Amino acid sequence: MKGRAQVIIGAQWGDEGKGRVVDFLGKNVDIFARYQGGANAGHTVIVEGSKYVFHLLPSGMLYPCKVCIIGNGVVIDPEQLIYELRMLQDQGKDRARLVVSGAAHVVMPYHKLLDQAHENFRGRGKKIGTTGRGIGPCYVDKYNRMGIRMEDLLDPDLLREKLSSNLDLKNLQLTRIFNIEPMAFDEVYKKALEWGKILEPYIADASLILNEALNSGKNVLFEGAQGTLLDVDHGTYPFVTSSNPVSAGACIGMGVAPTIIDSVTGVVKAYSTRVGSGPFPTEDEGEIGEYLREKGGEYGATTGRPRRCGWLDLVALSYAVRLNGMDNIALTKLDVLTGLEEIKVCTGYMLNDEVLGSFPTNVNLLEKVTPLFKTMKGWTEDLGACRKFEDLPEAARNYIEFIEEATRVSIGLIGVGPQREETIIREI
Repeated sequence: MKGRAQVIIGAQWGDEGKGRVVDFLGKNVDIFARYQGGANAGHTVIVEGSKYVFHLLPSGMLYPCKVCIIGNGVVIDPEQLIYELRMLQDQGKDRARLVVSGAAHVVMPYHKLLDQAHENFRGRGKKIGTTGRGIGPCYVDKYNRMGIRMEDLLDPDLLREKLSSNLDLKNLQLTRIFNIEPMAFDEVYKKALEWGKILEPYIADASLILNEALNSGKNVLFEGAQGTLLDVDHGTYPFVTSSNPVSAGACIGMGVAPTIIDSVTGVVKAYSTRVGSGPFPTEDEGEIGEYLREKGGEYGATTGRPRRCGWLDLVALSYAVRLNGMDNIALTKLDVLTGLEEIKVCTGYMLNDEVLGSFPTNVNLLEKVTPLFKTMKGWTEDLGACRKFEDLPEAARNYIEFIEEATRVSIGLIGVGPQREETIIREI
């Protein structure tokens, strides 16, 4: 009997609370599989009053007796991965078994230098808001067929050959284009060998393990990083990430067939946020934006940067529904809206006296649109103790039902507070 395969995706610009949703659903899951992105992403999970921030580890690492897989679609910073593993070990929280795909590419020290140098080279006003973690340059090397993979760290001779060739080219770029000191081969090589020794017990054929598990009846939850509107192909290019956070990315990033996917859940914040540069039609740069930022704790888990905040955008959300084939929505941070007399929802865009029927991915157009808002009544009641939909204030229920009607997708999970138990489950 085949196990159930469920994909959890971010339906906005990332930071929707995917880690919290994945953690909540984890009790019914055997395997957690991270399929794309790198240490430029951050999943924050709060369990028993303690906060955990994972940049590479799947959110399920806090569950005992589970399997957590980092797939071939992820680019791995070994230093960050080792740090996260040791953090859990020191706290006695390394409860799950970790598997790392040997085909996943390694973020090398020169990738980080080049990432930062490229961003600085763009100049003021043209920066895309990269975290500088080397993600883009690593993916460039992957597709340029000159990347170093996790399995290469276990073969000293092959590693030496690949690194020598790569470093010759990277040092030319660093010194001649960016006027940065070259990197010493011996130093980088020694560090990479150490990574291999530490991580060797975790490196395996992740695709084989995952497919065998599904065929034996195990339930798998695929989790992506970032969000749909940051997808390199379908997001607000060039203000995007370097991979495919959309649901289809799960198949490529884990080595599974699309026919095995049973459902797709889109995680949606009850309002909108964005980190870094790029168009953001519903952004509020005034009092409301500040209110949402402070009450929602909207600061990046990876960089600490304050997030740009604004009202929920149903035009963008409907686009995400279409791209991902979403079966249901997990709505997070509904409690953050408590206390507002009025809540606005973007229902359309106006451009050149025309109402647009769909989300334009052309950033030149998106930057010019004027959002059309519907104003709804807010609520003041605390939501933290609500465990059923009927427990919510009428205004909160109306807000949820309006989102469902506009997107034609049911909301099966509602987050009413930061703790794992502060969740309403309808159907997911």
